[in-house]
Amino acid sequence: MITLISIALLSLSLADSLSLNPIYASDEESHLAVETKQAKITTIRGGNAILPCRLDRDIDSFGGNTMRIKWTKLSPDLSKEIDVLVAMGFHKKSYGSFQGRVKLQESDENDASLVFSEVKLEDVGKYKCEVIDGMDDATDVVSLELTGVVFPYSPRLGRYNLNYHDAEKACLDQDAVVANFDQLYEAWKDGFDWCNAGWLNDGSVQYPITNPRGPCGGNSTVPGVRNYGLRDKTKSRYDVFCFTSHFKGRFYYLHTGFNMTKFTYDEAVQACENDGSEIAKVGQMFAAWKLLGYDRCDAGWLADGSVRYPISNPRRRCSPTEAAVRFVGFPDKKHKLFGVYCFQAFD
Repeated sequence: MITLISIALLSLSLADSLSLNPIYASDEESHLAVETKQAKITTIRGGNAILPCRLDRDIDSFGGNTMRIKWTKLSPDLSKEIDVLVAMGFHKKSYGSFQGRVKLQESDENDASLVFSEVKLEDVGKYKCEVIDGMDDATDVVSLELTGVVFPYSPRLGRYNLNYHDAEKACLDQDAVVANFDQLYEAWKDGFDWCNAGWLNDGSVQYPITNPRGPCGGNSTVPGVRNYGLRDKTKSRYDVFCFTSHFKGRFYYLHTGFNMTKFTYDEAVQACENDGSEIAKVGQMFAAWKLLGYDRCDAGWLADGSVRYPISNPRRRCSPTEAAVRFVGFPDKKHKLFGVYCFQAFD
């Protein structure tokens, strides 16, 4: 019995000793930290960007053979990480769609910033900078955003016909991506008011209201972004909020001589091709309207078979009360009633 008690006391003594003197350093003793300085970096589509990440530690050298720098992109719901770039010493590797477009800046021995070139719509999001050196590990997060515009979209079938996967494709087809909450929130602050609920890229369904009214949450509610929460991406059906940014190119209404020619849809597609362009997409019209101030009172075909026109200067018979992209509808494609908007991309 004495022997068993002695062993137990010895074991307890060893445990206490280990708890008081741990083998591994605590977070408080870590000699490594990283700092992104800016929470958000904003650039233009097709442009360059630098996501800052600087090392702060109490030893002089940086980038040794044992140090590992890893950049990842966080999924919209923050549940997954997508590899962007990993570097250890002279060995560096980029991944997926980021290959050839990202590199470390390395302006000095403490610089782990990520340099982007030819930024795409799908690059928008949160990025994590992680530096690992021995037992030390430090991370920070920075957001990459684009100047752009949020617009609501519903297909020819009408309101509330898109599950999440359909919504992704619908935005992609219109030269856009599914908007995130921050983009919708910024649009709401800028006066965006829309009563139809739509998907966002985290799988939630929301809509922005600046003018509370009965059908849109009630007259007594306050302005804001209404949130239906996360929905089933396969079974639930709503509209979608898309986000796009101006791309290098020319958006224009096609002139065909002194008379304004009206086309069927097929004729409109061919007319743009004959002019060295392609029929414009909805996202391209919204980008030209919002970011370039494009204004024209002529209704014209777009690639999805819809007819719209952009008004930056409200006036009688065009859009008397507000600047907006006016939606005529999805008319019969055989009707010869409308002009056409074209887009010519620049290299």
